[in-house]
Amino acid sequence: MSARTEPLGTLSELRAALDAGAVTSVQLAERALARGAELDARFRALLFPRRERALEEAAAADVRRARGEARSVLDGVPLAIKDCIVQAGEPATAASRILSGYVSPFDASAVARLRAAGAVIVARTNMDEFAMGSSTAHSCYGPARNPWDPERSPGGSSGGSAAAVAAGIVPLALGSDTGGSVRQPAALCGITGMKPTYGRVSRYGLIAFASSLEGIGTFGRSAADCAALLDAIAGHDPADSTSLPEPPPRASASLTGDVSGLRIGIPRDVLALPGASPAVVERVLAAADVLARAGAKLVDVELPHMRYGIAAYYLIATAEASSNLARFDGVRYGLRAHAPGGVTEMIEATRSEGFGAEVKRRVLLGTYVLSAGYYDAYYRKAQRVRTLLRRDFERAFAACELIAMPTSPEVAFRFDAKADALSEYLADVFTVPANLAGVPAISLPCGVARPEGGGSELPVGLQLLGRPLEDAAVLRAADAFQRLTEHHLRRPAP
Repeated sequence: MSARTEPLGTLSELRAALDAGAVTSVQLAERALARGAELDARFRALLFPRRERALEEAAAADVRRARGEARSVLDGVPLAIKDCIVQAGEPATAASRILSGYVSPFDASAVARLRAAGAVIVARTNMDEFAMGSSTAHSCYGPARNPWDPERSPGGSSGGSAAAVAAGIVPLALGSDTGGSVRQPAALCGITGMKPTYGRVSRYGLIAFASSLEGIGTFGRSAADCAALLDAIAGHDPADSTSLPEPPPRASASLTGDVSGLRIGIPRDVLALPGASPAVVERVLAAADVLARAGAKLVDVELPHMRYGIAAYYLIATAEASSNLARFDGVRYGLRAHAPGGVTEMIEATRSEGFGAEVKRRVLLGTYVLSAGYYDAYYRKAQRVRTLLRRDFERAFAACELIAMPTSPEVAFRFDAKADALSEYLADVFTVPANLAGVPAISLPCGVARPEGGGSELPVGLQLLGRPLEDAAVLRAADAFQRLTEHHLRRPAP
């Protein structure tokens, strides 16, 4: 058996090697593509490798470097993007049969900014269909798997991006986060994942699921990696009406390592929610103590309406999905089923054949809660709960700058452990509130724990949530924790 390609390191390691002339961008792209191909059968993290174009872009980066014209710290660095973020001339299927054959004619704004920074996109990543799931088991290409244990989920819906970074295929990746789809897979795969403030990164070119909740987020080995990637893609975009007009501060410049005087809220009521693994809660509280010893102050806060977050989220998100996915009808793009009869029959057949079971479930639920007679009872009430949750955060943030809690209630779960939809939905209990409130949040490794029922130790994720627009403060605290610990340096077995 031939030797496996060595995993790629962190962004800072690759940048140093490039600057020293120890490696070329072409060689890095070759390594990423080779490692992705070698691990494809085990993890199914990547979709649509773009070998020829990626190598052309890498060669151009090498020429720029030779001339002293490097565009950014990302110039010539390979990365991957989630399959719901469109890229000109490339397939964009959102892991759904209904978009089979679709090739995007334009770049998402985040992709255009990566190109401008000189980054080399080597592939797209596997995901739950239309980002609807917490396991990456709901993909028309088959499930992505966790590099720590291929029998377990990498989380979702951005599980392919998280698995690709954890397996050392790429140092960085983009995902999308609607209810935890960047943070939860980051936690389960033992890497760092950041959800920015809503509107901080343009949603233009992100295939829509729930427009008031979702946004593009970043994956890396460390908070510093995520900060560098966020610096490249953040900023106002006139093509997105929800894009924030304020110019973002440079996140990388905030990574001072100093948390002196920082107040971190501990929501004891949230930590006691049913389903949270005692071992996970223990690791999170231990991580908060690390920051306290570095000069931060821990204060108790309350988020009394967080227990209703899951119910509110799965009414609001499904209602928006019902509206957004109405465009996939077999008329304009993607799959078109052949059915006897007229246009109505064709649309029915296309949607029946093209959508998977989980997407159908959510579209039906969303259509129901928006229907006459049920709108006030369900959708409007869910929006009121959302307002209450936002107010809870406002009160909590009056007493602190950050809030610490688990990212996931448990470590990576076996695929057969989430056979029913409700148990999978509950995996998002700690992550959906940040989306409902629009606040920035990050997940970073804070230790390992054994799954209930026994087995090998698996990563635990610490989640830090910040005030709106305070993305830099979230990253600064995460980076400070990683300077003091080595949890983020642990790697799954080769």
